[in-house]
Amino acid sequence: SALAGFAATTTHASADSCAGDGTPAQFIPKKPADAKPLDNELQKYPKCPYCGMDRQEHHRSRMLVQYSDDLTDGVCSIHCLSLSLGVNIDREPKNIWGPDYGAATEPRPLAPVDTLIYLIGADLKHAMTKKSKHSFASASVAKEFQAKHGGTLGNFNDALRESYLGMADDVAMIRKNREERRKRAAEAKKS
Repeated sequence: SALAGFAATTTHASADSCAGDGTPAQFIPKKPADAKPLDNELQKYPKCPYCGMDRQEHHRSRMLVQYSDDLTDGVCSIHCLSLSLGVNIDREPKNIWGPDYGAATEPRPLAPVDTLIYLIGADLKHAMTKKSKHSFASASVAKEFQAKHGGTLGNFNDALRESYLGMADDVAMIRKNREERRKRAAEAKKS
């Protein structure tokens, strides 16, 4: 069946349960409306609400979306941003910010996504996805990374489209990685 491969990656009986009611409504941003989401954003939005990843640890890929009602999602990556945009389909994005991967400062500064150049499919590791999608504030820096790591240059919409197109492969990869982590943790408890 079409779900055979999918089911094979989800056979663990002791899976962590998802906190919430199991519907997309559980992913409506829970923090109060925030007119200034960039102020102390890593303190206000420390964990990705979709996967639980630490945004400080993944500051090179983190993103922030502010919807028109000022509800804000701080996510770990463009993969989880695409989930936020999908489940909040009736909310209009007011602002979306992404990191400048080429910056030397840590954490990487965020900039409006419509000002960023995306390097898609380079051999650079990226959070939550097989096909990397890194954003750069400088076209020349993006081209330097492209010369060294491959990939194609595009804009935010190109990167978002690739996120949606790769969702099935990315979810399968994430499930496999998490299952392997659970097995290692169980083996460590035994020894």
